[in-house]
Amino acid sequence: MVYSPVIIGLEESKPDHMKKLQTAFAAHIRDPDSNPVPDGIEDRRMKIYRDLFFNSIQTLLAGNFPVLRAICDDQQWSGLVRDFYSVHRCQTPLFPELAKEFLRYLQDEREIAKDDPGFLLELAHYEWVELALSLDERELTDIAVDRQGDLLEGIPVLSPLAWPLSYRYPVHMIKPDYQPKEPPSDASHILVYRNRQDDVKFMKLNDVSRLLLEIMRKDPEASGRVLLNQVATAISHPQPERVVAAGADLLNDLRSRDIVLGTRR
Repeated sequence: MVYSPVIIGLEESKPDHMKKLQTAFAAHIRDPDSNPVPDGIEDRRMKIYRDLFFNSIQTLLAGNFPVLRAICDDQQWSGLVRDFYSVHRCQTPLFPELAKEFLRYLQDEREIAKDDPGFLLELAHYEWVELALSLDERELTDIAVDRQGDLLEGIPVLSPLAWPLSYRYPVHMIKPDYQPKEPPSDASHILVYRNRQDDVKFMKLNDVSRLLLEIMRKDPEASGRVLLNQVATAISHPQPERVVAAGADLLNDLRSRDIVLGTRR
C-alpha cells in the first residue's frame, strides 16, 4: 500500500474558508460602511440580509424604549441603533436581554453625539427597569409574610420587586414636547415596582417616603415604629410621634400597593 503525503497549509481547508466567509458576512451586515460585501456574493442578495437583520433590531429596541424612540426622528433613531449594532458585542443570544445590552452600550461605549440629549442614558435606564421587573422570575407569593400584620409593632417586609431610583432629570415626564436641556436643581426620586398581579407600576417618592424605604433596606430587622422614629430623627422633626402616626398611614398605603408585603412571621 502506498501512502501519499499531505502537505498542510498549501490550500485552505473548507472549514477555514467557511469560517472566513461567515466572519466577513457578519461583519458586513453589522457595519456595511466599513466592511465590503464578501467575495462572490451579489450585493442585491446581501441587501436582503442587511435590511432584515437591522430592521428587526430597530423594531425590538423601539418596543423596549418607546419614549426614546418617540423623541428621536427617523434619522437619529437609525443612527443610534446602527452605532449600537456595529460597536457593541452582545453577551447573550436572548432577545429579551437585548434592551439590557443596549443600556450597556449607552453607558460604556456610546461616544456622545452633538444631538444626544443629556438625559439619554437616564431615560433609557428608566424604560429598561419596567422590562427588567417584568422579566424578574421572583414571585411575591413565594415570600412568607403575615399580610395583615401590625406594621408598626411588627417587622415590615419590603418587596424585592420594589426598586427606588433617583435621576438627575425628570425622566417620568419626558416626551416629544418636553425635553429639558439641563437637569433641574432637584433630583427625581421614583419607585418602580411589580405587584402581585404582575403589573409594573411607578410611584413618585417624596423625601419622607424615599427616606423610609432607604432605612428599611438598611435595617431590615427593625419594626415599623423603630423605622419611623429613625425617619423623625433623620429629618430632625420636633414631634416624632406625629411622624410615627403619619408613617403608619404611609406603611399601610405601601402595603396596599404590594411594595410592603406584610410583616415578618
